[in-house]
Amino acid sequence: MTSTARPRLGWHRLPVAALLAAGALTTSVVVAQTDETDTPDTDASTWVEHEAGIPVTDPLTREKCGTCHTADDKGNLSRISWIRSTPEGWAQTIKRMVKLNGLDITPQEARAVTTYLSTYHGLAPEEAKPVMYLAEKRILQSEAIVPNDTLRETCASCHAFAQPMSSRRSHREWALLQNMHRALYSTADFIYDTPVGSGYDEDGGSAPEDGKPPVKQATAALEWLSKNAPLHTPEWAAWRPRIKTPQLAGKWLVSADLPGRGRFVGEMTVAPKAPGSNEFVTSTVLRSLEDGSVHTRKGSALIYTGFSWRGTSDGAAKTTAPDDLDSKLRETMWFAPDQALAMGRWYWGEYHEFGFDVTLRREAGAPAVAAVSSDALKIGSKGTQVHIYGANLPTSLTPTDVDFGSGVTVSKVVSATPNEAVVTLDVAANAVPGLRDLSVGGAVLAKALPVYASVDYVKVTPETALAHLGGIKFAKGYEQFAAYAYSNGPDGKRGTDDDFAIRPIDVTWSLAEFTTTTYDNDVKFVGTIDPAKGLFTPNVEGPDPARRFGRNNYGEVWVVATAKDLKGADGKPLIGRSYLVTTVPTYKRWDQPEVSE
Repeated sequence: MTSTARPRLGWHRLPVAALLAAGALTTSVVVAQTDETDTPDTDASTWVEHEAGIPVTDPLTREKCGTCHTADDKGNLSRISWIRSTPEGWAQTIKRMVKLNGLDITPQEARAVTTYLSTYHGLAPEEAKPVMYLAEKRILQSEAIVPNDTLRETCASCHAFAQPMSSRRSHREWALLQNMHRALYSTADFIYDTPVGSGYDEDGGSAPEDGKPPVKQATAALEWLSKNAPLHTPEWAAWRPRIKTPQLAGKWLVSADLPGRGRFVGEMTVAPKAPGSNEFVTSTVLRSLEDGSVHTRKGSALIYTGFSWRGTSDGAAKTTAPDDLDSKLRETMWFAPDQALAMGRWYWGEYHEFGFDVTLRREAGAPAVAAVSSDALKIGSKGTQVHIYGANLPTSLTPTDVDFGSGVTVSKVVSATPNEAVVTLDVAANAVPGLRDLSVGGAVLAKALPVYASVDYVKVTPETALAHLGGIKFAKGYEQFAAYAYSNGPDGKRGTDDDFAIRPIDVTWSLAEFTTTTYDNDVKFVGTIDPAKGLFTPNVEGPDPARRFGRNNYGEVWVVATAKDLKGADGKPLIGRSYLVTTVPTYKRWDQPEVSE
């Protein structure tokens, strides 16, 4: 979702597909050498490529791509050697080559080429991590991601900003990408040629007072991405010699959070399909900390670039509901370069709307901590039992072996096993509120336990949400909401950077009208929300004769969470809310599934 105070282009003038791809968040700066003819007013296809390419060494890639992409005496293939991208980015490119240029390639060959290119012409771990949210199918607010209005207008008006940020290119290649968008998408010319700062004014903007021609959006975007997302970066130079077959076999401690369903802990066993392979099989057991239910899964995965996990897994039980925890999951994770930690999302749903936020820690014999419960401690509380979940925990713990920081005292160790320790905590009346790190047996879990003075407000996640009508000819797109108690933090002000989540809370869920038109009554037509679970189920698609003008059941509503046991200073229950848009099904799907399918 994007929003901006600038004037926006009307819906009938927006492109139907992608516009210019922009760069990533790396701070590295490489300014490309250019000829005098390499100007925005000349065709980029006539420019001379000055930057050093990355040779293509894989025989299959050279065979399949070399018929159109010419080779030079250094082993470079035209275009390809001056681009780096993610697995999804290269897969998308191969599909475009098949559809538009007649590339003859089998699925097995396509996977092999994608594996090679995303590994040896890919992103370094530090470059890939900020854009993982695209492969993880997360929806983020663009205001916190897009660096300026020009990139918001030329790129993020159509893409998630991670789409352009998922590649690195030479200056010439970024310009050629502009050419492609101009050729394929009719409104790209309009957006690119508007002056910077014009805000899509109908007259194209007025000339600056100094009389110089205004800088076009395309020129400004090309300059930014050439400097901030160049082909050659320090991160890539450092990672390139370290690329190797990942050594992930063994046991991994799992901690996971599922909105609306709470936290889970467990263990994943990973084994290679063959010696030296980048393909793995998995067996996972997850236990809910909310209700104690246990869920087992079997799966497989492929590792790209030495750190990008793309996999699937199936639950052991038969699924009976759209939000069933035993549903088939897609697994997308980023592994740290030392291969001791991984983070990502395991998701499912027609629109990828359900998903675990997952962290994996390698079990290597040393103590490791996955999670703690209870959810939070109030300042001044005494005798609260807290469970510590992990692996290889010391069984002879003493109170001094467990540390939650100053003001929190471990008064007693109730029990201790290798996988779980139970301790009793006292919190001083003058303890500093905030998220506390836990140290036990040499293992540290950052931000493990919130300590708070008071609950100041309720926050609903996601704060803005999207659901899709369906159930007749198209599948429904659900939305799961969760409510959290929040603290204003040390500054005492709501909505500032030091605010922190305290714990999930019990609420009653309801829908309220988001007034846009006096007669629309969206709350009666868009769907229903489970008052206890917070699961929104959209209505069916298609014209509704019960609705004015026979309109579809789309609309905008507030999702309201009313706390059951928390009250504000006025004595009334605390309330949080989220903005929900329920829209029509995605009638046309572009063929860009994840690589591992």
